[in-house]
Amino acid sequence: MPYRPTARTEARRAEVRERIVRAARDLIAHGGYAEARVAAVAERAGVATGTVYRHFPSKAELFAEVFRRASQREVDAMAEATRVDGQPAAERAASAAEIWARRALRSPRLAYALLAEPVDPLVEAERLAFRRAYRDVLAAVISDGVAAGELPEQDPDVTAAALVGALGEALVGPLSPTAGKADPEALTDQVVSFWLRALGAGSGAPNSTSRKEPVRVNA
Repeated sequence: MPYRPTARTEARRAEVRERIVRAARDLIAHGGYAEARVAAVAERAGVATGTVYRHFPSKAELFAEVFRRASQREVDAMAEATRVDGQPAAERAASAAEIWARRALRSPRLAYALLAEPVDPLVEAERLAFRRAYRDVLAAVISDGVAAGELPEQDPDVTAAALVGALGEALVGPLSPTAGKADPEALTDQVVSFWLRALGAGSGAPNSTSRKEPVRVNA
């Protein structure tokens, strides 16, 4: 008879896999992808190196899984920040920019790995997919604003893609491991103001110091 795993063995397998992913994420958050060697991941997870490879045939596949999960949390946080009933589109967009910037500056090494650190093509494919996910969240806000007459006519997808790229580029320098410590308040205010100007929200649009607090999302 072929072996059939039991519920208990499947649960054990899933628990070990989770430990491996968490260990890799912790190492990347501390020292980037270079620090997350398979042997180091195995040691931190409390498993043998061969066990890591049983769950992830290559380091690239492990990193892709870590990237996918970490990026999804950031996309979810950004999406949640925009879900405020009755709030103008400009304020929702400002909340999205602020939550993204603040969370990145709170975990700079991980954010740099997600945004800019050179990676295997498998991980780069995930990076491109999640840039589109950020774009889609922002495009929905812009579309609502245009429909309500709160924002000027524009292509939501094009504007959203440009803003996502601009914010990512603005954060890369301050997040770099070789950069000096950035002033998170000043940087956040600047990127929020830029997003609002680029959206055509007008100089009288609320900024990060005058509007209501954005939705707070746990890391």
